[in-house]
Amino acid sequence: MTKKTGTANASNYGVYAEETDAKDNQANWGTALCGGHGSTSTSAQSTAQKSPQVLRDFVKNTLKEDGNRNWPMSREKDSTAVQHPTANDNAKAVATDLVALNPEEKTIVAGLLAKTIEGGEVVEIRAVSSTFIRIRDELPSLLPC
Repeated sequence: MTKKTGTANASNYGVYAEETDAKDNQANWGTALCGGHGSTSTSAQSTAQKSPQVLRDFVKNTLKEDGNRNWPMSREKDSTAVQHPTANDNAKAVATDLVALNPEEKTIVAGLLAKTIEGGEVVEIRAVSSTFIRIRDELPSLLPC
C-alpha cells in the first residue's frame, strides 16, 4: 500500500508508476517502490492522491505485463527523486509485507498462489516461481534472530 508523504503538512499518498518521479519541490506523486510515497511538496496538495494504492495497483502500474519491470529493484526517473532505488528494495518491501500478515491473511495468500500455479500458464508459473524464490531468499535477512 502506498504511504502518505513524510512531511507534517502533506496528507497525500504516492501513485504507483513505472519510475519514481516524486520530488521535494514539485507535485509529482509517482513511485516505483512498493509501499513508497509521493512528493513531499505542500504547494500542490489538491492534485494529489487522497487514498492509498494497493498491491493490485503496484502490479498493474509498476511491474507491468511481464512482472519484471521494477523487480526486484525499483527505478527512478532522475537523481532528484525523493526516493532512490536500493538493491532489492521492492523484493524486500513485498517480503516485509508478507511477514507482517496475520495467519488468516497468510492462508489466503497461500491459497491464491496455489490457484495461480494450478490454473496458470507457463509464463505465469515461471513469474510466480521466480518471485517465490526471491522472497524465500530475502526472508532470512528480514526476520529477527
